[in-house]
Amino acid sequence: MEKKERYINPFTDFGFKKLFGTEFNKDLLIDFLNQILADKDQISDLTFENTENQGRRKDSRKSFFDLKCKSTAGETFIVELQNTHQEFFKDRSLFYASFPIQDQAPQSKYWDYELTAVYTICILNFAFKDQDGLDRYLREIKLMDVQTHEPFYDKLTFIYLEVPRFRLSIDKLTTQKEKWMYVIQNLAKLQERPKELQDKIFKKFFEQAEIANLTKEEMNRYDESLKEYNDQYSILKTAKLDGKREVALEMKKNGYKLKEISKMTGLSVEVIESL
Repeated sequence: MEKKERYINPFTDFGFKKLFGTEFNKDLLIDFLNQILADKDQISDLTFENTENQGRRKDSRKSFFDLKCKSTAGETFIVELQNTHQEFFKDRSLFYASFPIQDQAPQSKYWDYELTAVYTICILNFAFKDQDGLDRYLREIKLMDVQTHEPFYDKLTFIYLEVPRFRLSIDKLTTQKEKWMYVIQNLAKLQERPKELQDKIFKKFFEQAEIANLTKEEMNRYDESLKEYNDQYSILKTAKLDGKREVALEMKKNGYKLKEISKMTGLSVEVIESL
């Protein structure tokens, strides 16, 4: 008999915001961000801000962040969850970062253009096409001087966490950052809290993630969010399968052997024969 899930899926909209987007769970978000920021200034406290942005003109296009918050030092943090690859996702993350930059401009008084830092942290349930040969799960992007390869501006930072690229097993975790990556990647599959994750912060995290602790209203919202997640996954899987079939059919027409086609596409010989 298949085991019922014990913990909520953090890749659902409800699950992500339940765990990281509430005042009660603010300490979870702070700890997570501090591990991701590593050697940068650590966050002591955060204030959640409105996630809807209109832009500076009435006809400006609206944007909706998953989470937006500001530290006591005035730094702005945009935290986005993305389940499927989008062709212009990098463009979108840059577009989103422009809102908290523009919002710093005063409406009526003199301003010398000094800005506070803006961080965009994207948790991705997919991996970018590797362009540099480095098999890494964290990419930190800044404006760079092309000739010297040194940062040109240090107040605009994009951090992309490519969750599928994280491959450490539970017994290989050595840092708090690795522990966070592990629980985000594996939470929905776990049946109990691993002995390696007994820290106080993870004790609270697992308590908040337990499906049995959800109220009836929360459960309804989670079910709806989970359905959207599963529908999105099903559509993506079907699109990939259709693409593989098209490639296999074209290879078949060009005289490739069935075993070669199977190796290239991942489709079974029986499926390829039926095309």
